[in-house]
Amino acid sequence: MREFAGVVTDIRLESRSGGVARWQMAVSGSAFAAGDVGELEAVAPSGARLVVQVLEMLVDAEGEVWHVVEKPLAAGTAVTGRVGGEKI
Repeated sequence: MREFAGVVTDIRLESRSGGVARWQMAVSGSAFAAGDVGELEAVAPSGARLVVQVLEMLVDAEGEVWHVVEKPLAAGTAVTGRVGGEKI
């Protein structure tokens, strides 16, 4: 697995169907590329670990890399990313 540190810079809703939402998150310093999966981990002010599975990666027309997740983190959240694992 490759690790990196970054910050969530933007989030947007990708889709909502049957009560399940999928979100796209942009993360500065990301080591993810199209086709990668893995996870993003943040630490809440309470000290609790928040781990979000990255389901897939997308690159938009402007070249921005978007991490597709079911539970987004707020813009400005510091994360540790881990690239690797198997596609869900």
